[in-house]
Amino acid sequence: MLEILNPATEEVVERLEPATAEDADAAVARAKKAFPAWRDVAPADRSRLLRRLAGALEAERENLAQLESRDTGKPINDARGEMGMVADTFHYYAGMPERILGDTIPVSGGVDVTFREPLGVVGLIVPWNFPLTIASWKMAPALAAGNTIVLKPAELTPLTALEFGRIAREAGIPEGVVNVLVGPGSVVGQRLVEHEDVAKVAFTGSTAVGRGIMAGAAGTIKRVTLELGGKSANVVFADADLEKAAASAPMAVFGNAGQDCCARSRILVQKDVFDEFLDRMKPAVEALRVGDPLDEATEMGPLISADHRERVAAYVPEDAPVAFKGEAPESSGFWFPPTVLAPVSNDDKAAREEIFGPVVAVIPFEDEDDAVRQANDTPYGLSGSIWTQNGAKALRVARRIDTGVLSINSNTSVRVATPFGGFKQSGVGRELGPHALDHYTELKNVYISTEEG
Repeated sequence: MLEILNPATEEVVERLEPATAEDADAAVARAKKAFPAWRDVAPADRSRLLRRLAGALEAERENLAQLESRDTGKPINDARGEMGMVADTFHYYAGMPERILGDTIPVSGGVDVTFREPLGVVGLIVPWNFPLTIASWKMAPALAAGNTIVLKPAELTPLTALEFGRIAREAGIPEGVVNVLVGPGSVVGQRLVEHEDVAKVAFTGSTAVGRGIMAGAAGTIKRVTLELGGKSANVVFADADLEKAAASAPMAVFGNAGQDCCARSRILVQKDVFDEFLDRMKPAVEALRVGDPLDEATEMGPLISADHRERVAAYVPEDAPVAFKGEAPESSGFWFPPTVLAPVSNDDKAAREEIFGPVVAVIPFEDEDDAVRQANDTPYGLSGSIWTQNGAKALRVARRIDTGVLSINSNTSVRVATPFGGFKQSGVGRELGPHALDHYTELKNVYISTEEG
């Protein structure tokens, strides 16, 4: 049995029978059977069904938030915000079935038109850090495009995915269109990756696992979208609003206890203001409220598991350059204090590897060229920030940094209406915004002859 633990208390929330490879085969068969009818649903009718589902998710927002908080240990206010985004994502893509457009291309002797056709059965493999939120980024565009889906949530955090399956059925999504399987990635996930009737796999998780999924998908030339690891740079120039940059930096890495591929886990600060930045950042870190996720005042919860806490702790040995850190409970639960390492070289392990916990490396840089060089000196390229009051410099640096999602004088990464995804080993493809539909459809070209005879 899979035991689902509350990371804040270590208590068992639920016990579930894990799915098998045979269960995966059965789910794929159901999705394959349901695909022709779902594909042929009129665009306006598919939009209505997805709007109904979005409304049902709104109505269940508090129930889902409470469940997500207990399942993951994330603060309840964060969970409420995430469940709001789940509903918003389905509202956004409910408008897309009537907007999946093709082109008319002038050619000699006839007319050439293009169509975007659904792929078929899509396997969706999602992580434990934002379970239903990241699932919605994949499910909504996949369904809007006319695909059927098999969703495999992480074994540690499957509860909201199972609730989603119930909500989708009650909202009128036809049988077999949405399938949820709870089981180990090495069994269920691997089967979806290799199954000949699965046309595409969309995965969010570590770069190492993503590499294996890409290799496994090669056997059937399967389409993939991979949203993988990150070691995002938060670049702070001397001419930035230092008070705002320093005050906002902690939650840019310690939000969700640092378990976020977009975490700004490298803060690059120009040498002229390095000490001043740390002085301004320190009170914000020390004031961070770490504790009971169901307490409305909590800003950071525990890590997901005891094993993960050990992995994070390995990046903060006794001789680590800890500049300062916050507090964390010493009670039951997988707690770890928000920790600032400074000064750190960009060559250090804590600056090179994705820690996926509340540990940040603060790194000095000399000038604009040095900032860009260090920001790019990583195998990752998912997200990041640039802080400066010089607009020309901000745009110059944004164009030079090899990263998929950047914000200027802000630490945000994700919006429903804008594309999200990474450069280099941070992934392949894009999620969210109108661009996601390109990754859940195949381009078809049709030539119509208009010649006489």
